[in-house]
Amino acid sequence: MFKLERLSDKPILSPIKDHNWEKAAVFNTAALYENGLIHLFYRASDNSFVLDGEKPMEKNKFVSSIGHAVSKDGIKFTRSCSPIIIGETEQEKWGVEDPRITKIDDTYYMMYTGFGGREWEDFKICMVYSKDLKNWEGHDIVFDESNKDAAFLPEKIDGNFVVFHRRVPNIWVSYSKDLKSWPVHKTIMAPIEGTWDSKKIGIAGPPIKREDGWLLIYHGVDENNVYRLGAALLDINDPSKVIARQKEPILEPELEWEKVGNVPNVVFSCGAVEFQDKYYVYYGAADTCIGVATIDKNKVIF
Repeated sequence: MFKLERLSDKPILSPIKDHNWEKAAVFNTAALYENGLIHLFYRASDNSFVLDGEKPMEKNKFVSSIGHAVSKDGIKFTRSCSPIIIGETEQEKWGVEDPRITKIDDTYYMMYTGFGGREWEDFKICMVYSKDLKNWEGHDIVFDESNKDAAFLPEKIDGNFVVFHRRVPNIWVSYSKDLKSWPVHKTIMAPIEGTWDSKKIGIAGPPIKREDGWLLIYHGVDENNVYRLGAALLDINDPSKVIARQKEPILEPELEWEKVGNVPNVVFSCGAVEFQDKYYVYYGAADTCIGVATIDKNKVIF
């Protein structure tokens, strides 16, 4: 069994009250290591979350956007003053949430949840893409259904793009030749009754390639709505096959700022990077701020 170790007992990114777009929360961040820098593309909110009522209400509206921060050491980050991506379509009227980023060939693909705000289930997987991490195009709906927690595999399999996503309560995998048609959908992992991930599960960031397979970090939710992180290993040639799945979580809410916030008792990751022979896992804490935890690569043993 292995567990992550926090690099800091304080958040590495917190809301900035003087920035209206990120004054209430910064959390759930994509992560990418490129050209000597660790990039975070994080979800930011302009208001606290009021989730009561049958439908979202305009008076309680919160809008999410995606901010950008960079670091040389993985802990101290320089942030942009303005969001890098904002909602542009009807499906993104209440914002863009929980990004995951993957580089495939020479293109960066960012998948995220577009929340329309017409119903609480009015969320769909959307996508933008870029060649330079600065100019983003697309805002395309990937699956025309209530769906979230999506990320690409960093490589194509038999010429297909591979996407992991979450149809409640399971993790699914889908394949496409052209990013338009997705004829194959398959469940690869399900919750386990009576455990820390008994209610629902979803992918964290894109799987990480290793010699023994693809390392999949995922979140699990129990019957008390506590969010923890777990780990599994997927077959290197067929990532729809789960080779191993650790029984115990690798990170769970323990510190005050992970237990108390906009949504209590949450650690939720959308991305990790390989850096200095370690895995740096970035996570949102209590839907309010961002932390980081690591593990030596050679300690990840299933």
